[in-house]
Amino acid sequence: MLSGWRRSLCVYSHVYRGTPDRPGLVLGLDRGGACHGVAFRVEAALREPTIRYLREREQATAVYIERMVPITLESGERVNALTFVADRMHPQYAGRLTREAMLELVRTGTGKLGDNAAYVTETYNHLLAIGVRDRDLEWLSARLRSGAY
Repeated sequence: MLSGWRRSLCVYSHVYRGTPDRPGLVLGLDRGGACHGVAFRVEAALREPTIRYLREREQATAVYIERMVPITLESGERVNALTFVADRMHPQYAGRLTREAMLELVRTGTGKLGDNAAYVTETYNHLLAIGVRDRDLEWLSARLRSGAY
């Protein structure tokens, strides 16, 4: 668990799930709350190539700030983890939007990696499979699947 940060659709996507003219929304770590998820242990020999890969993938538009933060593993052990948190000063920072505003952006966003609706529903399904519940993603996924927007 990561304390002090929460998973949030708080970043306008201009590359992977949207464009500058028709942005989508992607997840970022935003201040407040707590975030449950998965931490990956990387072998020392793979540390630098892994970090280089993550920087290339996550920093396409420099919307995140790289941070080492303490997390608590399921075992109770506390370790430091590399994270990318949303930069609240970046123009792509969307902040806290209403669910209806999120739905409109997600419904219409499409970028280099596909449509934003697929990103949201696939992320929701993955989180559910690992036992993590996200109420915003649940609400959005239900509406996207039913066509109720």
